[in-house]
Amino acid sequence: MRLTWIHLAMTIMLGMSGSLALAQKVLTVAAYPAVDSIVKAALPQWRQKHPDVEVKIISRAYADHHTAMTTALSTSSKPPDVMVLEFSYVARFATGGGLENLGAAPYGLDSKTTQFVGFSIDQARSASGQLVAVPTDIGPGTLLYRHDLLQRAGLKESDLTSSWDSYVNSGVILKRATGAYLVAHARDVKDLIIRSSVKSGEGLYFDAAGKSIINSERFVKAFELAKRIRNQKLDGKIAAWSNEWAEGFRRGHVATQMSGAWLAGHLNNWLAPETRGLWRAAQLPENTWAAWGGSFYAIPKTATHKALAWDLIQLMTLDPAQQLQAFKAQDAFPALIGVHQDDFFNQPISFLGDQKARLLWREATRHIQAAKVHKLDTFADEVVNTELDKVLDQGKDISLALQDAHRLLERRARR
Repeated sequence: MRLTWIHLAMTIMLGMSGSLALAQKVLTVAAYPAVDSIVKAALPQWRQKHPDVEVKIISRAYADHHTAMTTALSTSSKPPDVMVLEFSYVARFATGGGLENLGAAPYGLDSKTTQFVGFSIDQARSASGQLVAVPTDIGPGTLLYRHDLLQRAGLKESDLTSSWDSYVNSGVILKRATGAYLVAHARDVKDLIIRSSVKSGEGLYFDAAGKSIINSERFVKAFELAKRIRNQKLDGKIAAWSNEWAEGFRRGHVATQMSGAWLAGHLNNWLAPETRGLWRAAQLPENTWAAWGGSFYAIPKTATHKALAWDLIQLMTLDPAQQLQAFKAQDAFPALIGVHQDDFFNQPISFLGDQKARLLWREATRHIQAAKVHKLDTFADEVVNTELDKVLDQGKDISLALQDAHRLLERRARR
């Protein structure tokens, strides 16, 4: 009897040790919505290859997530094995040297770059040319507009897109006929124009040598157009992502919005679902090609399970089925070119009045060029917006505003 109990105890202990062995590896993934949901949806396929590895997803709101990642890379705190980053943070984190070079061995991403949309790979490179992240979704720029408001004003799509002059003039007609603002904030137009016509090797704010180019023609045009829109009272002075911004879409107070294609999904799913069928998508005015945002996967240099992290990243970025699933479920426009021929692109979008808008967005991906990133891009963005506010709200001269911004950036770059 005693031997039976000893045997039973040993069996239980062996079973427990076996269970512990199966659960000893935990791969941590830090993400923000809706990338966290995309990773979660891929776990059944992941477990087929790695049944002994638990994937723990740490999800935080967008801003909180990037704050936590900044802390993880700059302190001795343990970072996640896989880190999701929005485009604007990739360069900032790459500058600190805390991310793995995924282009080199043992990862070998350099040999796979042609599988991705060109500008998305360019966005993933550090200033020294290293691939520090893998693109998973992208934000081809588009003009979303209220079709019903245009009809009431007697306008057509080409009135908005043929030229910037026509765009602004249409705003005057729209405001008079419907009371709607042309755009939520004049800054939105500035943001688009400074992203257009960037020369090869240059960034948004700095040239290839790292010198400020804020006093260039791009910025003059952007500031002048923003001022023209404000002077004619065509913008609502509404900050993006505010409650007033969302309410403006719901109530038809804003007629157009320039953004990434993903905004159509946000409008449909939670921002203004009651406006289904009233919106349409178009290419940006004057065929201006630009991108808004995009998500990337990266591996911190101090990660614990780098090989497993790379396996998961490859599943999320190089597997066509996973890329397509994310596109269908979360409107995450795929960075993987192989997915772009799927019939899903030909399907009408009910929110956009059954328009086949994905074909427009796919076309945009073929023209967009990524600006070279610079470690001071975020600071430069704040400086430019501050000077634009002085122009719009205080009447500051545009030339003086750009000169002041240029001098400030030059001083900071020399530090």
